[in-house]
Amino acid sequence: MSNLLEIRNLEAYYGPVMAIRGVSMEIPEGQVVSLLGANGAGKTTVLKTISGAMVPQKGTVSYQGRLITGRDPDWVARQGIAHVPEGREVFPFLSVDENLKMGAFSRRDREINADLERVYDYFPILKSFTKSQAVNLSGGQQQMLAIGRALMLRPTLMILDEPSLGLSPLLVQEISEIIKRLNAEEGLTVLLVEQNAKMALDLGDYGYVMEVGRIVMEDSCARLKEATDIQEFYLGMKDQGVRGRRRWKQRKTWR
Repeated sequence: MSNLLEIRNLEAYYGPVMAIRGVSMEIPEGQVVSLLGANGAGKTTVLKTISGAMVPQKGTVSYQGRLITGRDPDWVARQGIAHVPEGREVFPFLSVDENLKMGAFSRRDREINADLERVYDYFPILKSFTKSQAVNLSGGQQQMLAIGRALMLRPTLMILDEPSLGLSPLLVQEISEIIKRLNAEEGLTVLLVEQNAKMALDLGDYGYVMEVGRIVMEDSCARLKEATDIQEFYLGMKDQGVRGRRRWKQRKTWR
């Protein structure tokens, strides 16, 4: 299986603060890859370097065998990488229909209306609000709108930043099912950043774990679910005897 995206030894800073430290990852074509970590671990920074919103000081990002490091976000999007940011960032005073069409801003083909209907097939609730301003949607509906807008780009790779943030368990399950369908039915490759480890590991084929800017663990998601460190610190299975113990001290799982 070939890699759609390859990240090699990325380093990025916010001013004098190093946000990511030598991060390397591989995203195989057609898979869902999950990136786990607590707040401040550097997950969002990795996504920003992929989509061109940040330029790394060191390292490379390759997509479909071509270097894309440091290219402008609009150029990266036109290559087929759709970024759904944390917090959704829909256009609040545009209608649902207008928001979705904004996702196709770089396209010049005649299939935009057909793709609009395809998005409404995935998110039928949005069909009821086509002329409503996005600001009037619920949080879950706005997340669906953000994913639908990204689909209008006809991406090969979708990167999702905390799609479960602020949503009820029922909506988290609904969003999870949609991501599964997009991967299975559209062959869409997905890089999923999540603090919700259960969601990320249930959805993902392969997973990476970040701490303080580094990849400290990686394996298939099935194996990560069984790892003691993941169970203790991310899945809420921590015994009283391990409270206060430093993460990852029990076994050296990092590379």
